[in-house]
Amino acid sequence: MPLDPQVQGLLDAFKAQGLKGFEQMSVPEARETAMAFVGLEGEAEQVAQVTAHQVPVDGGSLPARVYHPAGAGPHPVLVYYHGGGFVLGNLELIDKVARSLVNASGAAVVTVEYRKAPEHRWPTAPEDAYATLLWVRQQAASIGLDGTRLAVGGDSAGGNLAAVVSQMARDRDGPKLTHQLLVYPVTDAGGSYPSRSENAEGYLLTKKAMDWFFDHYLADPAQAEQPYCSPIRGELAGLPPATLITAGYDPLRDEGEAYGAALAGAGVAVTSLRNPTMIHGFFWMKGVIGHTAGVYAQVGAQLRRAFGTA
Repeated sequence: MPLDPQVQGLLDAFKAQGLKGFEQMSVPEARETAMAFVGLEGEAEQVAQVTAHQVPVDGGSLPARVYHPAGAGPHPVLVYYHGGGFVLGNLELIDKVARSLVNASGAAVVTVEYRKAPEHRWPTAPEDAYATLLWVRQQAASIGLDGTRLAVGGDSAGGNLAAVVSQMARDRDGPKLTHQLLVYPVTDAGGSYPSRSENAEGYLLTKKAMDWFFDHYLADPAQAEQPYCSPIRGELAGLPPATLITAGYDPLRDEGEAYGAALAGAGVAVTSLRNPTMIHGFFWMKGVIGHTAGVYAQVGAQLRRAFGTA
């Protein structure tokens, strides 16, 4: 299928602006450029309350936010990890996405500013992500959350973290997860897939940019073999049901599809939401791509069913 016309218009605008690839930037420049996505995310939706917290981890603490829905709690909760190639992003970049997820799902959403590469290479990000999940379970009652109805989610690198944390929670005896929401996830850092070649250039995320991110994230290319880096290489039985979102013009399309097939083969219930006319990053573009709002509605319905609130 051809690109969505709004997506094509956005790509044309980026080209006219002379937007460089991330691989052509320094890390500080790339981080600053990534913040431009905030302008594509649309209006910040209102939620009942947003509270700021600190999650303790080895070596310090991580800023986190809890976005509360309206109504009496305790509310089910989605711990959501933002994308950005393990190098980019922060709480501000994911703020509007979190608000939209609250209103779509009726659940509370927790976001965290996990530590980034290259200052903190693998496995810091997944360990931070798991520490955040443990913190949510431990603090749930005191902050109006239901620690028995926990889901994880994320987009791109954050989708990787959600998939990895799902394995960690199973391997480390909890907490028990209700669902995993994987939005165009990175599932195989060392793999080779047709979509990485087919969509290598021209669709925002490039193959060269992916290599740049992995070069910053991994201290040793051999780490790509580890399941907590490449979740498709892990044991997948016993994981929570998944909603998997892919985009047709995304270098990550095929490894996302492969992960969904592998989960299903291991007996995990998977709902695949394919978006053949979209590019990587469209989940952050609700303000400029009409299609995206419908995907939030689908995600919200999936989470409501998972939490028993549909």
